[in-house]
Amino acid sequence: MKKCKVGIIGGAGYVGGEMIRLILNHDHCDLQFVSSRSQSGNYLHSTHPDLKGWTDQKFSDASIQRADALFLCMGHGNSKRFIEENEPGKECLVIDLSRDYRLKNDAEDFVYGLCELNREIIQSSNQIANPGCFATAIQLGILPLAAGHHLKSDVHVTAITGSTGAGQNPLPTTHNSWRNNNISIYKAFNHQHLGEIHQSIRQLQDGKEATIHFIPMRGSFTRGIFASIYLESDLSEHEAIELYNDYYHPSPFVHLSESSISVKEVVNTNNALIHISKHDHLLRIECAIDNLLKGAAGQAVQNLNIRNGWEEASGLMLKASVY
Repeated sequence: MKKCKVGIIGGAGYVGGEMIRLILNHDHCDLQFVSSRSQSGNYLHSTHPDLKGWTDQKFSDASIQRADALFLCMGHGNSKRFIEENEPGKECLVIDLSRDYRLKNDAEDFVYGLCELNREIIQSSNQIANPGCFATAIQLGILPLAAGHHLKSDVHVTAITGSTGAGQNPLPTTHNSWRNNNISIYKAFNHQHLGEIHQSIRQLQDGKEATIHFIPMRGSFTRGIFASIYLESDLSEHEAIELYNDYYHPSPFVHLSESSISVKEVVNTNNALIHISKHDHLLRIECAIDNLLKGAAGQAVQNLNIRNGWEEASGLMLKASVY
């Protein structure tokens, strides 16, 4: 089989590092180049020490004509600028990991790449907007309810993310000395990922929209997202579990757990774990993902696999360790 020639634009950050690791480990892919304005000419493993022994490639220019598929791992706003300046050909698959094309008003020809929502559309698209990490966890927690038109009340979400979700450059509220042994709330009720979540709900509920009250939190760990969701529901616990099992039956990475879940069970994997429980009239859903994998690079490779007709789990059968 001819291998897919892959280019990574913006490979110096946390997500870029995961993207490199996944593509190097993918049987159907050949990593052609990784570009970075800040690290040009340096070895990949000088920025990502975990790649020592894996590759002697260096960061180089973005020679997009050499790529069948491009992953854009740049900061928000830079992807749109890159596409305008470089104009990838129509035959080149572009998967953007920023938020530049996630909303329909900004999307142009991009498809929203939440695999468990738009799998069929992704199969025929050459421009895919990877979802946000919080958005992925929250949507996986409520998609089956929206698809069954069971989102009839306000949805309350508290979700906590690791420090890698804020990127590699240290800021006053992200660097280790502030984040360690600490917890805080930010962007309460107005987080930027709410737009894409509401967009997906409208898609599934025929334009009807549930109000989502979202409290995002910064955690004192590096990787992972844990979302706790609750809403009023007339479904029994058994009915809800059956609904979720049916919806996620074709999804290789979404798994229901009979017991309460934890972040450690998904870190370094592309899995999403979900636990459902009923408390009087309230349905509660827990969802845990790795923000850098299922919330970013892993989902991007999942989109690549779907688009190219490969096994959806190709290159992504990664194992967690709770120790």
